[in-house]
Formats: sequence, structure tokens, C-alpha cells
Amino acid sequence: MMNRKTLIQQLLAHRPYSEHEAAMLNRILAFVGQHEECFSRSLLVGHVTGSAWVVDHSISHTLLVHHRRLDKWLQPGGHCDGDPDVLSVAVREAIEETGLAVMPVSGEIFDVDAHDIPARKQEPAHVHYDIRFMLQADYEHAPVVSSESQDVRWVPLTDVPSLNTDESVLRLVAKTNLYLRREQT
Repeated sequence: MMNRKTLIQQLLAHRPYSEHEAAMLNRILAFVGQHEECFSRSLLVGHVTGSAWVVDHSISHTLLVHHRRLDKWLQPGGHCDGDPDVLSVAVREAIEETGLAVMPVSGEIFDVDAHDIPARKQEPAHVHYDIRFMLQADYEHAPVVSSESQDVRWVPLTDVPSLNTDESVLRLVAKTNLYLRREQT
């Protein structure tokens, strides 16, 4: 059964891509180690979230959502809502936000990111400690736009830098290219 201890073991096994990701990994490890309720949205200082870096079977395209509130192209993802199985959270969120069947490429963490969420309405500013997994879906199936998004589409990896996105999505592209090179050797 997945739990906080299992997540800590997965995080310790993760090899960061850069010094920046390494710093975020250390920040996430400290947070998860200090907060038993790290998977709960009710922890107001922050919480663990799960994201899906969805690629097609040829790993030439990624599935991105144009987030309605943030007005950015991002990977699908969301709150754990108490579920400590972050991979299952990433799968659930990908299905909810795209309507596509997805499968994990592996059970290993693909990327980590800690990002600040500004205060809004009844919610104080807090941090999302995002655990990201690489998933695959069939490029031939058209995604469905959820209420959280303005658009959902398959994007060639080479076109992602031209979109309104953030540094962490560009890092996911770079890591995917590195993954492909390793797979080809």
C-alpha cells in the first residue's frame, strides 16, 4: 500500500535533471518528512499534487491542457485529496482532464516541482509539491476538454517552447528528449 514512507523512498530514488530540480526535490523531501497530512488539501501551507506528463507511443508529442485559471499550457495534474498513491492521482487527473485512457511508462517519478500558488477567495497562498510521472496515451484518440481547461491538445515536443507555458514544462521536454536518447542506445 502506498503511504508517505513509500513516497519518501520514491523521492530518494529519483535522480534530478538539474541543480534546480535537485533543490526542489530536497524541498519536497523536507515537506513530506515534516507533514503526515501532506496529501491533504486541508494542509493550508501546501500539499502534494500528482501530475501526468502524457506522451504518445512514439514519444514525439505530449498532451497539454490550456489551464483556464492560469491561462498557461501545462501538463494534467491535481490534488491528491488524501490519496497517498501519487501515481494513481496522476493517472486519475490525466483521465479527468483529457478523457483519454493513459498508462504509466513506469512507476518511477519522472520529475518533481515545487511551485507557489497565489492566494484567492477562501484559499491562502500555499505551495504545490508536484510529483510527476510519464504516462502514455494513443495519439489517434482525440482528447476531451474538461471544465478546468480552455483547450486540450497533442503538441509536438518541438513546438512546446512556442506556447505560453512555464520553465518546468520546458524541463519536461528536455528530460523527454534525454529519455529518448537513452532508450535508443
